[in-house]
Amino acid sequence: MKKTTPYLLVAACILGIMAFSPKLIGTPSCCGKETAPSVTDTKATPDLLTTCPVSGEKLDGDMGKPFVFTYNNQEVKLCCKSCKKDFDKNPDKYIAKIRAADKK
Repeated sequence: MKKTTPYLLVAACILGIMAFSPKLIGTPSCCGKETAPSVTDTKATPDLLTTCPVSGEKLDGDMGKPFVFTYNNQEVKLCCKSCKKDFDKNPDKYIAKIRAADKK
């Protein structure tokens, strides 16, 4: 019993750190709790879409705050940081969706 006590203390410390310091271990994207800072330009054209142009998910819904950044002087709001990878593959497609919504 005495030999396992140090191992239990180490395990308890690790679990305590993980439970009380989520920023140290990171939060996976698309889990609804992402708090990554958004990069925006105050002079950019605003994005008026209420859904993510990539996934179609509602912004400020279950996914939490949208991931916001500026692309070619156009503000872009995505439901999560993971959608940025898909956006980067074909940005013109998604910018067209945003600008079409802005015209309405």
